[in-house]
Amino acid sequence: MKFRDGMWLAAEGKRLEYAEEVYSTTRLEESRGLRLLCPTKKIMQRADTLNLSTLTIDIETPFDGVLSIETTHWLGALNPGPHFDLFPAGKPSTRHTSITKSPKSMTISSGSISATVKTVDHDFDIRFHATDGSKELTSLLNRSIGLAYGPAPSNPMQTADMRNLHHYIFTQTTLSVGESVHGLGERFGAFNKVGQAITLWNADGGTSSDQAYKNVPLWISSRGYGIFIDTPDKVELEIGSERCCRVQTSVEGQRLKWYIIHGPTPKEILYKYSILTGKPGKVPSWSFGLWLSTSFTTNYDEKTVNSFLEGMKARDIPVEVFHFDCFWLKAFHWCDFVFDSEMFPDPKAQITRLKESGLVKKVCVWINPYLGQVSPVFEIAASKGYLLKRKNGDVFQWDLWQTGMGIVDFTNPEAVEWYVGCLKELFDKGVDCIKTDFGERIPSEDVQWHDSSLDPRKMHNYYAFLYNKIVYEALQERFGENEAVLFARTATAGTQRFPLQWGGDCESTPEAMAESVRGGISLGLCGFSYWSVDIGGFEGYPPPWIYKRWVAFGLLCSHSRLHGSNSFRVPWTVDEDDTSDQGCSKILSTWTLLKARLMPYIFAQAQESANLGIPLSLRAMCFEFPEDSTSWFLDRQFMFGSNLLVAPVFEESGNVEFYLPAGKWTNFFTNETKSGPGWFKETHEFDTLPLYVRENSILVLGKEGETRTVYDYARDVEVRLYCVRKGAKATVVGSEGKEIGVLEVGEDGEVGKQEFLGGEWSVTCLPARDHLSDYVLGAWKNFSLTSPKSDELKLCHLLGAFDRVVQRCYSTGNQVNCNPMAYHIPLRMSSKRRNSPYFIT
Repeated sequence: MKFRDGMWLAAEGKRLEYAEEVYSTTRLEESRGLRLLCPTKKIMQRADTLNLSTLTIDIETPFDGVLSIETTHWLGALNPGPHFDLFPAGKPSTRHTSITKSPKSMTISSGSISATVKTVDHDFDIRFHATDGSKELTSLLNRSIGLAYGPAPSNPMQTADMRNLHHYIFTQTTLSVGESVHGLGERFGAFNKVGQAITLWNADGGTSSDQAYKNVPLWISSRGYGIFIDTPDKVELEIGSERCCRVQTSVEGQRLKWYIIHGPTPKEILYKYSILTGKPGKVPSWSFGLWLSTSFTTNYDEKTVNSFLEGMKARDIPVEVFHFDCFWLKAFHWCDFVFDSEMFPDPKAQITRLKESGLVKKVCVWINPYLGQVSPVFEIAASKGYLLKRKNGDVFQWDLWQTGMGIVDFTNPEAVEWYVGCLKELFDKGVDCIKTDFGERIPSEDVQWHDSSLDPRKMHNYYAFLYNKIVYEALQERFGENEAVLFARTATAGTQRFPLQWGGDCESTPEAMAESVRGGISLGLCGFSYWSVDIGGFEGYPPPWIYKRWVAFGLLCSHSRLHGSNSFRVPWTVDEDDTSDQGCSKILSTWTLLKARLMPYIFAQAQESANLGIPLSLRAMCFEFPEDSTSWFLDRQFMFGSNLLVAPVFEESGNVEFYLPAGKWTNFFTNETKSGPGWFKETHEFDTLPLYVRENSILVLGKEGETRTVYDYARDVEVRLYCVRKGAKATVVGSEGKEIGVLEVGEDGEVGKQEFLGGEWSVTCLPARDHLSDYVLGAWKNFSLTSPKSDELKLCHLLGAFDRVVQRCYSTGNQVNCNPMAYHIPLRMSSKRRNSPYFIT
């Protein structure tokens, strides 16, 4: 919301009052904080203290590296819930706090971050900076904190009746030259939010609008700090869009609280944010496999489902989870949890047959938190008070989405118990996971929640948290703490605790695929580890080329699901069953099997991501390379974990341009290397894309031809070394998520402590061709040696005007041919221990 008409005038119908100076300061001993009394005019004499507003600003130290700032006009105003569930794992102790005073200022410090408040000269000036003085982060300066009325009262007597007045609190933090702003939930517009006006209000707007399903009041700055706005209420932000040099945050009410979180890196910011709002839950290994959906409005029954899965198996496309979308329920009955008896006369038996066939391991069904009045269940739920009501006592209903639809009131404990009971009946039928759709269009006017103490406007966004929490915890109760999986569309702060989320309704276009990338990386910067997308696009009929490009992108998201609206997403329906190597079926098989092979890497990275509260995929480039200013503007590529760079292809031709940060990068498919920083152009068929491995990486991969998602991630694996140096590490975890061991490169360039690897494991060293000068190639060409050693022969450390080269040759049988010119041929050390001589040419 804009409160000004340019720099000089108030907006029409608005009255503004600003904190003009810090009149007095008081220490808050219990919270180790500081309270500032800030009048809305400069106090030059005693008479100036009369007939004016004051703003109270509390700066507190919740834990090291974080400060909270709460601005209040009238302290006596109620602060009704709901409130975000902060510190769910407990509040950490605050060890490094202090308040110091100088003749002109006071400084409050919380670990690595401090705020310095000017206390002289009738100025309003608060600077947030690194405690060590190395960097100023942002500041609150003249006309940066205030209150506003709308419509503008002509005298203070009118504020005696506030029923027809809107009252706002706003703050404006400064934007430095070149500073960029990111996050604020799953947003599909420009990745850098500077210049945008954003309203944090959950809405079902698709992926091609400024609305968002997942509004999260957290943004991260390229200057090394983040700001979390501590309210589920509607928040409006003007990010360099009212004043070009400031981020304005406003909320209707008497108070506004936010936390400033010092990094300096995005990884450190999100870790501290996860202490505030909770860490992402861990998901089971099977959830990373391919999910196949019936699609939305398509007709299907048991025969249809089986035909899909049999067709996928025949085409070497393993499916881990089959999803029954809306029409497992009877039309007009959504969502009463009752299978449509005409289409599914015995759902439990059907699901049992489906799993026993071996075509799929898990089953998911679609639900929402609404109830259509046509269902007989509606009358029961309404009579028992399970549905949201209007202020006059009527059940709140509208005909949006479902005829006479009511909304489950999750503030009523009995409604929650009933809803969980319905979920348990699904689990009894063999359902393993739940797609929690909707939860965005929650009314905020003329409604009365069962818990009447709650603010209906705050409940609009917070409903997403309650809805997903209830379903997730029901899954945990049935299947185990780390075995619960949602497929959720709506979210707010804290909902990362209930994974996973998907991007909502996108069109079947390359533009929508790019929108989805932006949405995924933005949500990741708000602490969500897992994210998925409707492969092929939800709306419309994807042409084969878009489907195949989307398959490549979708299988490199943390989770991968084929889903559409009014058309199926099995590949043979997209391209008339093209059986060629570049047909949809073969391409889907290729990428599904690649993800299966990557599972030892993916699942280990998933554990780390959840522990740190950071994204697995899609991970914004700036997350891994915050010192590279270009990385803060990259919105068409991302990192999958810390070691893999992914650049989706958006052109039918296969042309793609992408950026590599500083260092050596190895093409996963060809083993060619490129050196960054720099922009590169490539052309790809449908079975590859720019997938680059970061230097100093150890990748643990499943064996060639691996088709399973869940297997022993320490057995029969290939350990790939990419331009490694001493200290390079890779953690190996089991399919249950427990650490098995750590591979680490030692002083000699070798991987030590391999005893926990089993079966026919191997180590592959991938030398980089651009490290080798003609001199080195010549030396290798003329070198030959035969040795009886049985384990390893370390050849040559050649030094010159070129990079140091270390080439290792390992025995996998009776002989090894080592030729650095054939750099793309893997050279391996096998777990086989044979007393066979090396023959090296």
